[in-house]
Amino acid sequence: MAENKTITLPDVGDFQDIEVIEILVAAGDEVEAEQSIIVLESDKATMEIPSPFGGTIDSIIVSVGDRLNEGDQIATISAGDAVQAPADSSQAVAAEAETPVVAAESVIESPVEEVAVAASEVDADKQKGDLPPGKTLRPHPGSEASLAASGSSKTIHASPSIRRYARELGVELEQVIGSGPKGRVTKADVKAFIKSTMAAGDKTGGSGIRVSSQPEVDHSRFGAVETVALSRIQKISGAHLHRSWVTVPHVTQFDDADITELEAFRKSLAREAEKKAVRLTPLIFLMKAVVSALREFPKFNASLDASGENLIMKKYFHIGIAVDTPKGLVVPVVRDVDQKGLYDLAAELGEISVRARDGKLSPTDMQGGCFTISSLGGIGGTYFTPIVNAPEVAILGVSRSKMQPVYIDGEFVPRLILPLGLSYDHRVIDGAQAARFTSYLSQVISDIRRVLL
Repeated sequence: MAENKTITLPDVGDFQDIEVIEILVAAGDEVEAEQSIIVLESDKATMEIPSPFGGTIDSIIVSVGDRLNEGDQIATISAGDAVQAPADSSQAVAAEAETPVVAAESVIESPVEEVAVAASEVDADKQKGDLPPGKTLRPHPGSEASLAASGSSKTIHASPSIRRYARELGVELEQVIGSGPKGRVTKADVKAFIKSTMAAGDKTGGSGIRVSSQPEVDHSRFGAVETVALSRIQKISGAHLHRSWVTVPHVTQFDDADITELEAFRKSLAREAEKKAVRLTPLIFLMKAVVSALREFPKFNASLDASGENLIMKKYFHIGIAVDTPKGLVVPVVRDVDQKGLYDLAAELGEISVRARDGKLSPTDMQGGCFTISSLGGIGGTYFTPIVNAPEVAILGVSRSKMQPVYIDGEFVPRLILPLGLSYDHRVIDGAQAARFTSYLSQVISDIRRVLL
């Protein structure tokens, strides 16, 4: 014969005010003796509290977020003929609280091993042509199915061991669909989530960003068309630029540099440059000024390592120069700019630009850059936001200079102003550092003698 009983919190050891983080049953549910009904979490452990009786839950007295102590009421139950749980069940709960994982799982592989296993399984599945069917596979985060699943329930049913297992693997249980009773998350569900996420990440180049495919449009329905294949350079650079754009958090800092004196100095050297058969363009002076700024702000002359947790600080100064060619944009690298004079740089830049336009650059010519300059000065424009040439962390965009009135010593005077746009990787460089960099660079450009300091 059923008997109404109250379930209270047993002795769980040296814990006070333990928070309720999950309720595993609801009124009307049939439970067995020793079946977990709520989950508590202290600052040291997560523990499940079992029902000492079998029967039907009449009411749940606690709510998620409540804090309980020994003897506090949890629920009422219409207990059947089931025998009450052994008197030492409280000791079992306390033991699990102290060792929440080992008690539930006899063997737990290391997170590295699990990820490696998941990766190998994904590769095997790809060779078969698809992922294995399974009700626990999770849609890639951001998809409609994923959003619907994540919003379908506010509670997560998972044992303490599974919670810790997920934490070790960096998995958010809110994103995992449980296949156990009442949607309970199992170890297999966590593994399946890792597999599906890695498979989806492989389709996005590991960026974690996935968008729907571009719809197929028959443009010929609207008029005459011609299909022209992208050049090899465009295909390669396009993929690289897209990867840099979606994986590097870009910010652009704009500034103006007064190059009136610099231009006068450059023109004064024109005859001497002609004798040496070189063109002394403003870009040559910019390269030297950039090296001076990189010395002053070494974070701009660095790259993130593969882990994303360390900076590789470079002691050399190789500057990439974006060159527009008939087949697309290329970025040859001028090495050791700090060790070369203006005329040497002018000769090298002229030679490398010719080889770029003739399509004769080797892969080595475009490797090892520390910082890139993209100059549109010869074409036009005011400001633009260049894309960081990863793994570099910054790039300088230079537009066309023009005469502007500048207020100096109580009057407006004509000055030649050069617009600058510095795009940078916000993971490495913050706004204040970028502003200081462009301010310093503008000062050096305004008075090129500063490179000698």
